[in-house]
Amino acid sequence: MTIIIPIIIAALIVYAAIKKVNPYDAFAEGAAEAVPTILHVLPYLGAMLMAINLFRRSGAMDALTTTIAPAMNFIGIPPALAPLAILRPFSGSAALAMLQDVLINHGADSFIGCAASVMVGSTETIFYTVSLYCGCIGVSKTRYAIPVALISGIVGAVSGVLLVRLLCF
Repeated sequence: MTIIIPIIIAALIVYAAIKKVNPYDAFAEGAAEAVPTILHVLPYLGAMLMAINLFRRSGAMDALTTTIAPAMNFIGIPPALAPLAILRPFSGSAALAMLQDVLINHGADSFIGCAASVMVGSTETIFYTVSLYCGCIGVSKTRYAIPVALISGIVGAVSGVLLVRLLCF
């Protein structure tokens, strides 16, 4: 598997040679075209990161975790996974930090550790993705994109955890 990246790079260089294109110049031109997009998206990313930090430090996440813990327990999801379920739609890096905390505290081979890993793998950073893509192309009304994405994220997380319980424990 470690050979795949060098093979792809070599194939691109061979393809550029066949087409008589300077690969370095093409790469530099593509990077230069990305700069305006990065500058356009940066405010949306900064706002999202600030909102996540504010949400965590204000105590709102703890209050929401306490509120949804009984419902999660009722459907068979350990309440210890509530912070992960709350953070995952907002931030991948925060969810990975929470996953690391779960794995350290409960162990990678425990039900909670396996369920947390599957939950992270079966869900998406919905608000980050929507803000990035819609902000990049100037879409301000997402209509049904966010509700449908949230529903699919909930279904992915719940079914992932229940499948771990069914298949592994």
